[in-house]
Amino acid sequence: MHAIRRMPRLHVITDTRHGASPLTIAAAALGAGARLVQVRPEDHYTDRAALDLAAALAELCDEHGALCLVNDRVHIAQAVGAHGVHLGADDLPVDAARRILPAEAVIGGTCRDPQAARAARRAGASYIGVGPVWSTGTKVGLPRPIGLDMLAAVCEAVDLPVIAIGGITADRAAACREAGAHGVAVVGAVSGADDPARATAELLAAVGEE
Repeated sequence: MHAIRRMPRLHVITDTRHGASPLTIAAAALGAGARLVQVRPEDHYTDRAALDLAAALAELCDEHGALCLVNDRVHIAQAVGAHGVHLGADDLPVDAARRILPAEAVIGGTCRDPQAARAARRAGASYIGVGPVWSTGTKVGLPRPIGLDMLAAVCEAVDLPVIAIGGITADRAAACREAGAHGVAVVGAVSGADDPARATAELLAAVGEE
């Protein structure tokens, strides 16, 4: 896969709920200039289904010179040669994934406060995913939103790229950047848009990555 010189500011996460079209949406986002796609297989995805989707998306990302990450399933990321993984609080710990994956692998860790962010950095995280900043309907069972003030506190706590997630729109993406975030991660803002390519372009502009 192509080498990525710096962390993209827009992370487009696949919507793999029933009835979604993750490949179509990802192709539109990549065509509009997105530089990173995160494959997030829902729990109903078997490992085989997750593997097939991740392989197709990894190939698509490679064609566009973009970064491909896999959420949660480290073995799937390994199997398809993805650039790395994003890990939540209940997933494999960051330091364990760092021991398993190649040295150059990108590993994101989800955090909600400065203490957790500093711990993730010590464990070997490449970037910190912070949220939900606002309420979102694209994932169930999430904790309460942390808001921009806590986002800013996390950004102050670590010298790693901070990626804000949760209820992100183009306007809110700009607000996250003002709070100190390196960029944002989105699901519904692209997958639920009437024109995913245009929505991607608006988000890229909002985070200063046109």
